[in-house]
Parts: sequence; C-alpha cells; structure tokens
Amino acid sequence: MEKEGVVMDIDFKALFEKHVLRSQRLRSEPWQNRKKQLKALGEFVMQNRQRIAEAVNADLGKSETECDISEVLPVMTEIKDAIRNLADWVDPEPINAPITYLGTTSEVQYEPKGTCLIIGPWNFPFNLTIGPLVSCLAAGNTAIVKPSELTPHTSAVIRDMLKEFFDEDVVAVVEGDPSVATQLLKLPFDHIFFTGSTSVGKIVMRAAAENLTSVTLELGGKSPTVIDSSANLGDAAKRIAFGKFLNVGQTCVAPDYVLIDKKVEREFIDLLKQSIAKLFAANGHITTQSPDYCRIVNARNFNRVDTLVQDAIQLGATVELNGPSDAASRFFHPVILSGVSTESKIMEEEIFGPVLPIISYASEEEILPIILARPKPLAFYIFSTRSAFQQKLIAAVSAGGVCVNDCVLQFTHPNLPFGGIHASGFGKAHGRYGFLAFSNEKPVLKQKRGLTMSSFLYPPFTNRVKRTIDLMLRWL
Repeated sequence: MEKEGVVMDIDFKALFEKHVLRSQRLRSEPWQNRKKQLKALGEFVMQNRQRIAEAVNADLGKSETECDISEVLPVMTEIKDAIRNLADWVDPEPINAPITYLGTTSEVQYEPKGTCLIIGPWNFPFNLTIGPLVSCLAAGNTAIVKPSELTPHTSAVIRDMLKEFFDEDVVAVVEGDPSVATQLLKLPFDHIFFTGSTSVGKIVMRAAAENLTSVTLELGGKSPTVIDSSANLGDAAKRIAFGKFLNVGQTCVAPDYVLIDKKVEREFIDLLKQSIAKLFAANGHITTQSPDYCRIVNARNFNRVDTLVQDAIQLGATVELNGPSDAASRFFHPVILSGVSTESKIMEEEIFGPVLPIISYASEEEILPIILARPKPLAFYIFSTRSAFQQKLIAAVSAGGVCVNDCVLQFTHPNLPFGGIHASGFGKAHGRYGFLAFSNEKPVLKQKRGLTMSSFLYPPFTNRVKRTIDLMLRWL
C-alpha cells in the first residue's frame, strides 16, 4: 500500500487466506444478503458523490457533471441492474435432456468462484474499479481491489470508502505501484478481473496461468469509425466529438481513427470542428479555463500523445484543428489530422488522447484492408443509413462490440455484454454477463433409483448392450 510515497508492508498471503475463509462461508449464506449489501452500497456511493467528484477532478480535471455521467452513473446502473435481476441470475437453470438420459433431471447452478482480484485502470478510475466489484459481489465472492496508482486521489477515496463500508475479509483495497500488483498476481485467486493496456494484460495472463486462474481482460486497441456518403454528417460529427473527446480521448472505446468517403470529408471536418467547440469550448475557445474539458493523466502520456502527433505531421498529415497546449497543467488541445499515413505511429498504437486521425477513401473496397491490417478492436463504429453497407462491415470486422450511428452507447447499455476479442481482451462484463464472469456454471445431474437407461450400457458388453447402443445412436 502506498501512502505519501512510502510503500507500506502488507502480508499479502495472510490477507488472501482471510478472504479464502470468508469466501467459503459466503457460499452458504442466502443470496438475499448480497441484494441487501448492494442496495446499501448504492446508497453509500450516492452519499459520497461529492467526495468522488473532487478526487476524480484532482486526478483528471473532470467536472462534477462529467464525473456523474462517466463514473457514478455507470456504477449505479450496475448496482440497480443487479438488485433488480439477482433473483433470476442465481436461480438454477433447468436443462433439457435427450431421450438417452430418460429418468434424469439436470440443471446448471451458479456458484461463486471464491476469492477474486480486481485491478482497476486510471482512465475511469472509479467506474472501472467499482463496476467489476459490483458484479463480483453479486456473484457472492470476496475481492481484493488494486486501484491505479496513476490516479492517487481517486485511489485514496476508493480505499477509504471501501474500508468504511466492508469488512476487510470481504473487500480489501491494496494500493501501490506495479510491484504491488506483481506480488498480488502470485497468489492463487479464483478469478482476476483486469482493466488496462494490452501489454500489461499479457503480464496478468501469464501470472494467472501459473495458478490456472480464470481471467477477464478488458483491454483496448484502435477502434475504427467508418462514415459513408449516406450518413447524417451533423449527427456523426456531434456524436464522434463526444465519444472521442470525452475524458480527452482517454477512453478504451473512443473512436481511434475515422475512415470517410472522400466526397463528404471536408463537410464532416467542418461540422466536427463546430461540434467540438459547442461541446467543450468556453467563450468560443478550448483553453485551460474550459470547465468541461479534462486533462491528460500525467506528463509521460502527454509527451507520448504529442510524439504521435508530430510523427503523423512529419509523414504528411494535415492539421485541421489544433491550439495551444500546456504541459505543466497536462492540458492537451483537441487535434484533428487529415491525410494521415497508414504507416505513421498514430495508426499503429492506441492513441488514448484527444487526437483524431482522418483517412479518406475513394472506393469502399479501401475500407476493410485498413481495418483488418490491425488487431481486432474493442469497438467498431459505423455511420451510414444503408443497411446493406452496415451489415457488410459488421460481418467482415471482428470486434468486441459494434455501434451504428453513435459512439460509446454499447458500453453503457446494462443488458449488453461488454468486452474485447483477442488483443482487445476477452471475457465479458456488465449485468448478467459480469455476474457470469465471477460465477462457476456448475452442472448438476440427478439420476432416479433402480433401473435406468445407463444401466443397459454396463459391462459385460453382450449382444444386448450392442443392440441398445445401436438404438441409442439412432435416437440421438
């Protein structure tokens, strides 16, 4: 645990063993206790909205309203959804059996995995740490939570809030740098839920493999946005401006680059600039005084994004929008680039900043080679009014999720699974899918007494057994 720059000594093994014992006891407790706990947690979060907002603002420059929208609202949606549906989620699912299993009854029971580790990210530090915790608790587990050290104010609030609300053997918070996470990953957790970069996701997966621990990896990638000539450009500009520049682009599902029909490129860029100004500017300009525009998390990421922009410009990109930035306050002005080379660094790695590259196409045949040359994205956005065009792209591009004629909404929908594929992650979150991520789907088969269908299959393998098998093969 990190406090005032000092890493505090924690007996991780002892803490883990406490959780193992408590998780075993939780298995026999009625599921209604989880519902009561989640209801109380929701009330506790609402009581601490101001506290959360102040912390997130200190780390990322988010306004109170944006904090409510992007941090508190998603968590409360998870809590309310779990409360409404938990009875259905925990209810054993009856399973139909083929005729060869005549006399048996079968069901799938949903049991807690046990003791879980949740490693949160810095970009939405409250939402993406507490959201998975809700799913974990709904499934009946205990959790050790590791918030991001890159957002220390929010990490401290998460630590204090969870310590106030939970017994330490139900939910414990461990703070610190990556070395702390490394120590935690050595423990034989029953499930690990990690949100962060693909590179660190690989480290988590390797560590989990040592204990054969199941994992959910919520990663990122370059989420493409395709705009054809039939799209409502006004809607596209406004929605992309919101989805891209919310949290200054530090969003795993933010549109990462745009592929647009050359015939409408200029009109779209003009509308996009207008939309950015309407959404984020103060007195017509986006400055350090703009209250609804966030900040880059730290100097390292500020410099990384700036390097990507400069490399793209050197390779021929045209700057369509820029303005004064301020490294000291981590204020990075929105940037729009057109004519971006597919060979530039900005097209090779996730930007995670307020920069939108735009590439125009003369023919629709140019679209898929650009997208498919890159790893499978977490999100894929299509702006078009042509159903056939939409479906062609949806079928051709493998992605964690798709959103047509809007951005980000697929993440916030409580009844849709959220997660990546391949390099953008795997495993699903949110609602029932989050509950399932932290649950073991345990099949239970009950056989009747006496003579059963399976009795006819026991040795010795007489002609009667062989005839029985022949019949069963025909009945299947």
